[in-house]
Amino acid sequence: MRTILIPSALLVVALSGCAASTAASPAQTSTGAAVTLESCGLDLTIDGPPEQAVTLEQGATELLLALGLGAKMIGTSYLTDAVAPEYADAYAAVPVLADQYPTAEQLREAGPDFVYSMRASAFAADAVGDRAELVDLGVPAYLSANDCEDPDLVADEVGFEQIFAEITDLAAVFGVESRGTELVGEQQAVLAEVAEAAPEAEGLDVAWIYSTINGAPIVAGNAGLPQTLTELAGAGNAFEDLDAQWSETSWDEIAQRDPDVLVLADLSRGLTGDSAEDKIAALRSDTVTAQLAAVRGDQLVAIPATEMDPSVRSIDALATLSGALVEFAGVDK
Repeated sequence: MRTILIPSALLVVALSGCAASTAASPAQTSTGAAVTLESCGLDLTIDGPPEQAVTLEQGATELLLALGLGAKMIGTSYLTDAVAPEYADAYAAVPVLADQYPTAEQLREAGPDFVYSMRASAFAADAVGDRAELVDLGVPAYLSANDCEDPDLVADEVGFEQIFAEITDLAAVFGVESRGTELVGEQQAVLAEVAEAAPEAEGLDVAWIYSTINGAPIVAGNAGLPQTLTELAGAGNAFEDLDAQWSETSWDEIAQRDPDVLVLADLSRGLTGDSAEDKIAALRSDTVTAQLAAVRGDQLVAIPATEMDPSVRSIDALATLSGALVEFAGVDK
């Protein structure tokens, strides 16, 4: 058995015979070159494809790059993890406005005609400011449906339909619908392949560990993307009883549940214990965690932390998890 430390990448799958229909946003309409849509309760009208877009964090940046829109971007910010290799060259050509979120003044100085974030915190008063104010200034500001300012507008379950709808929205805004359809089709093909492999992972329990700063492990509960990825891959979440996206627990609690597989967030922010390698070394050196079934069996999966949030790269995390679980199930048999 071996530790899975491969970088996530889309599985190469044949698209022939695979439906490539998009999950169209029900609130989206188009009139000529104009697009109107609803984003987290705010009505937006985009008169034509933006030419000076600003993305406020990594997830939004990588989605636009996946749609081939780097030339339409005049600014980005808040890189939380390493950029996916397939986007690295395009990302390097986009000006970075701020290490974290830009201020309202920095954003206005850049002169965007469209602003996009997957995180509501980007539109806080100490960041770029309220979205409605930007709209009043003539700058459409799109926010992911997975993190609305009003939590009541966020779906109870995080699924790929929301991600596909977001891809479809942004493709329509920028007039690249065919690329949006292609991208959704590629990801749907991966979903189909994972669904076919899912029975192999039945009976396996997975615990997701995000960080261990200050000694306490942060694990995934039932309210975030890891729950969805685990279910799609055919396994069970060892902490499904936690009603939270992420929650602090103890190593003793993890030992009591003794999951078959540990998924470890690979963080690149540089703090001790953040990388998957650091986590694995700590697990193997501690007398309690060294006895965990997943550690003894070397059933450890490293996934970039940014892929654990809903984004265009979530499909990569699913492909990595599914491949690892199928391998582990085959060894156990």
